[in-house]
This record gives sequence, structure tokens and C-alpha cells, in this order.
Amino acid sequence: MTTVPEYFGSLVFDTRVMKARLSGDVYRSLKQTIQKGVKLDPTVADAVASAMKDWAIENGATHFTHWFQPMTGITAEKHDSFISPAPDGRVIMEFSGKELIKGEPDASSFPSGGLRATFEARGYTAWDPTSFAFIKGKTLCIPTAFCSYGGEALDKKTPLLRSMEALNRQALRILKLFGNESVRRVSPSVGAEQEYFLIDKEVYDKRRDLIYTGRTLFGAKPPKGQELDDHYFGPIKPRVEAYMADLNEELWKLGILAKTEHNEVAPSQHELAPIFTTTNIATDQNQLTMEIMQKVAAGHGLVCLLQEKPFAGVNGSGKHNNWSLATDTGVNLLSPGETPYENAQFLLFLVAVVQAVDDYQGLLRAAVATAGNDHRLGANEAPPAVVSVFLGDELTAILEALETDTAYAGVEKKKLKLGVDVLPHFFRDTTDRNRTSPFAFTGNKFEFRMLGSSNSIACANIMLNTAVAESLRQYADELESASDLSTALHDLIQRVIRQHKRIIFNGNGYDDAWIQEATEKRGLLNLRTTPDAIPMLVQKDNMAMLVRHKVFTESELRSRYEIQLENYCKTVRIEALTMVDMARKEILPSVEAYVSDLATAAAAKSTVSEELPWGYEKKLLRKLASLVDTMDGRVDSLEEKLVRLDTLRDTTEEAAFIRDELIPAMGELRAVADESETQTAAKYWPFPTYGELLFSVK
Repeated sequence: MTTVPEYFGSLVFDTRVMKARLSGDVYRSLKQTIQKGVKLDPTVADAVASAMKDWAIENGATHFTHWFQPMTGITAEKHDSFISPAPDGRVIMEFSGKELIKGEPDASSFPSGGLRATFEARGYTAWDPTSFAFIKGKTLCIPTAFCSYGGEALDKKTPLLRSMEALNRQALRILKLFGNESVRRVSPSVGAEQEYFLIDKEVYDKRRDLIYTGRTLFGAKPPKGQELDDHYFGPIKPRVEAYMADLNEELWKLGILAKTEHNEVAPSQHELAPIFTTTNIATDQNQLTMEIMQKVAAGHGLVCLLQEKPFAGVNGSGKHNNWSLATDTGVNLLSPGETPYENAQFLLFLVAVVQAVDDYQGLLRAAVATAGNDHRLGANEAPPAVVSVFLGDELTAILEALETDTAYAGVEKKKLKLGVDVLPHFFRDTTDRNRTSPFAFTGNKFEFRMLGSSNSIACANIMLNTAVAESLRQYADELESASDLSTALHDLIQRVIRQHKRIIFNGNGYDDAWIQEATEKRGLLNLRTTPDAIPMLVQKDNMAMLVRHKVFTESELRSRYEIQLENYCKTVRIEALTMVDMARKEILPSVEAYVSDLATAAAAKSTVSEELPWGYEKKLLRKLASLVDTMDGRVDSLEEKLVRLDTLRDTTEEAAFIRDELIPAMGELRAVADESETQTAAKYWPFPTYGELLFSVK
């Protein structure tokens, strides 16, 4: 029987395979490219391509693809076979360094947000050698970036790599001030916890809203939901356990460090958490994880739902982005350490993150803004739309002592001075105790909890990396010219705490009093919906910062503004059309059929005897007849708004109309339809209820 260590990474062209199949010179040259960005020599590229092809064919591959992440939010691939004609009529298997390094897919149908005209179809993919190639099915997948003919980024990978480089540059400047000359690279690391729902395929197939939109647009609350907290960390059902076992095996073959699995809070909700890895690799692996999750589910007669709020009234699904900073010498820069030297360095990086979140809270909110996530934020353990930082009482008290130059009354009452005193040790379990916080310090990392379950983690990490790089740039500019580094460092950290402590909040993020305090007293942003948040991408100061670090150009940012708003508009429009379709063709006819049968039953009673009571039928007939008329009117109203939406030509105007008029109309239709469900006999209701959906997997 093959063990996990024996097959782990068996479908990945990783360091072990490279060492075994490449010559020493070729491997060393490739390593220089991966670690230092040295340009790859064409002869080295040919040698790598040949070895990669031979390895892939030995593992059953017949095709290769440049696997990239366009701005659709999912991955894309065009498969080419290795075959090439031979003179004798046979074929040979070939793959060149040129084909490895660069591809030329048709870019015409990918979102560009105005970066290029539709007829300018050419796009280019460029190999990302820092992320290992892998085999999926019979195809060798080569992780790549994707850009237009003019060089503009048409994907999520390119800006992510740029943001990582920006952060590396500024972090190295800071470390040099602390005498860390041996560090050559600083990389952000991420572990992305993935939440999801599993429901039975036969039940799923009977819900057109799930099929078309990924979430339920109608559904009355069942008698039992998550009230008893009996699903969270509960025993995993046999069918789900079998799914998880197969999922783990597929992920482990692809070198994905799937570590933790458990039941989540809502019925049929679960979570998978991997071990940390470098951010661009973590991004690739999370995209692959979502794809494999859905593929494996199909083999078990299940459907994996990754939509942020597939069911109203129970927990939505998020993706917790655990972010930290690691050096190539193995040091976590967000770990407090045990010495004064490490403490001062830790505190500087800590306040850099705090400042970054405060200065660019709008960008972080925009990075997670989707139509689906709008339904999730602010309820059922999801953080609110107001961005804040949770540090825990002890670390907050330490910062307050530093800010005011007063004694810290923690482990021992002692005045702290950077670079001299040891930071009092605090335990990790004194930090992460607030599930309503959007951005929480958890001992040696920050957990950004606002991401939706279907989001690419690239967007959030692009903004986070670059915002922190900007804080560090400002610090380095100031400290590099200081005559007394210790004094300058103390004054800098003290000033940053004073200027940005408004973003620190350790309380209940759901409390209305907090939202009022955050916006009215602290001046924090409350960007409740996607149309509110997306303009942050093109806000003057935000654009200037992102352009300064060469993560985006202005045209790339404007394109993403257009793409994200357009995606929002299209998503909600599809949902509204689906609601109209289901109400007209399924719900109204079903309720009417029940009304007709009730009327027939009442008439039959009166025929038998006028003295027979039929109060039940009369009361229910009046109730349902009223609901049917109200529902019909609300369907008409929603249809009218859809017609008005189609007359609008500006994306910004469309998004505002959807937020202010279309979505409220959808809510009104749903309310009356869900009430009708509670009054209609079960055999008449046209599709599975919430109870059947949430408790379908045994």
C-alpha cells in the first residue's frame, strides 16, 4: 500500500524532480532564476522543457497548457499536445524552451476593462518559474502570468508578483537598518482556510437558482438550522468523510499541503485549511483546490458550493487569509521574539501593518467586494464591512504604553524602551478571540477574514502587500537619514501608534454602537456594498500608491474598476432574471394548484352538507390568494426594473441602480414567496426546501 509521503507531490515538477532530471549547471541556473529573478538562458530553458516533457509523459500526460488566472476570478487553460509530425508519417513528442517560457492564447473574450479593443485578440502568457508545474488529468500545467499585446496585466498573477517584489524591496531596507545583512529576500506567506457547502446532487439538480447562480434565491427558514451548534466540529458523516479522503489524496498528489478538515457551523458546511506557503504559490494552490473540490464532489454524487451565501439565515462561507512575512533565513517577522533587538523589529513591522490597514482600508474592502460577499459580510460570524484591526487586550496595552511613555502593567510593571527592554511575553491565546474582526493578529500572523469563499486570494494579497510596502517605504526613508537610530525608531513607532490607533478595535464588530463610533467618531469607512467599495480602486491617493510601487498602471486600475463593477451588474442581473423565471414558472403555478385544490375541497364539503365546517379552507384560501396577488405584483415590479436596467449604458449608473432599486425589489419578491412556502402543502412546493438541501447528505 502506497503511503502519503510516497505519493505526496507525485504530480508536481518540484525541486526533487528537478535535481534528479536536470544537470547540475542547468539546475543551478534555474535556481538563480527562481530565487533572484535572473533571466533564463534559452539553452537552459530548452533543457528544462525537455526534462519537464519527459517527466510529464512518463506520468501519462499527452498535452501541455499555460495555466493562468484571468480577471474572471477562475483559471484558464488552452491545451496543446506534445505531438509533432515525423518524416515517416509517425509522430514525435516535442516541447521547447520557447513553448515553456511564452505562449500566445486568444485574449479577445477575457475581461479587459478597456485595456484593449475586442479585435485586438492577441495575449501572451509568461512562465512563472517560482510556482511548480503540475499534471492535471493528462495535461502538464505550467503556471503563468497573462498580459496584453501592449504589456498590460490581464490577470491576477502579474500584479501579485509585482506586489511581492515591492514588499520585498522595502522590507529589505528596514532589515538592513537592524543589521540583518544576511537576508536576501522577504516573502509574504499565506495559508488560506477554505469554507464550503456539500449538498446532494439530486437535490441540487431540482433548484434552478443553485444551477444558475450558485445560491438559493428563495427558501423559508427550516425548523432547525444551526441554533444548537451541533454541527461545528461534530462527527464527520461517512459520505463526507469519504469525500474528504479522496479530496486529500488528490490535493496531496499535487503537492498541496491540505492539513485540517472539519465541520463548520452551518449544516452541510465544512472547512479545509492548508499549511502556509509563499503567497503566489498559495494563490495558485487555492485556485486549484477549489477546482478539485468541485471535481471530487461530482464523483461522490455531491455538489460543492463555493458561493459566499448560498443559504439565507445560516453562516456564509468565507476564506480566511492568514498572512505573515518570512525571510529566506527562516525568520517570521511578525513573531515577537525573545530579545530586545527582535522586539523593536517586530514592533516596527507590526505598526507598519496597522498603518497600512488604516491608510488603505478602502482598497482592502474593494479587494473582497463581490455581489455574493455583500450578502455575507456583517452576519453569522462574518466580519462587518467596516475594516478594523484586532490586536487583543495585551498587545493593545503594550502599544498604549509605548504611545504614552508610561509603565506597562502586564507581566510586570515596567516602562518599555525600544531596543533596551525585552517585550513582555504574551501567549498566542490572548489574541485571536474575536470572530467579528475583519483583520486579527493571531500570535505571529494576521488573519484577514473578509474574503468570500469563491474569491481569488490574489486580490486581497495584492492590496495588503503593497499597502505594507508603502508603510515600510515611509519608515525607511525616515530612518535611513536619522543620526540616532534608536531615538528615531522610538519616536516613529510612537507617532504611528498615535496617528493610526483609530483602526484598532477589540470589541464586537456587529454592535450598532461600534459601527456608529467607527464612522462618526473614528472616521473609518463603511463601504457596505460592492458599488460603494469598488470606486476605492480609482481613488486618487490609492492609485498613486499602487502606481508608485509599480504594481498597477493607472489604466490597469481603471480596467479593474470597470471589470469588477460589470461583474457585479451581470451577477445580480442573472439572479433577478432567475427569480422572475422561478416565480412565474414554478412558484406561482404551484401555489395556484394548491389554491384550486383547496377551493375544490371546500366546494365538495358544501355539496355534501352546508353544515360541514370549512373554516380552515376559507382562511387558507384568503391567505394564499392574497399572497399570490402580491407575489404576481412583485414579479411585475422586478421585471419593470430589469427593463429599466437594460436602458442604462454606464456601468457605474447600472451598479447604483442595482444596489438601490433592483436588489430591494428582489428582497420583496423573496419575502412573499418564502411566506407562501410556509403556507403551501409540501407536495405542491415545486423544488427542495432548505431543510431538504441542508440535511440531504447523510
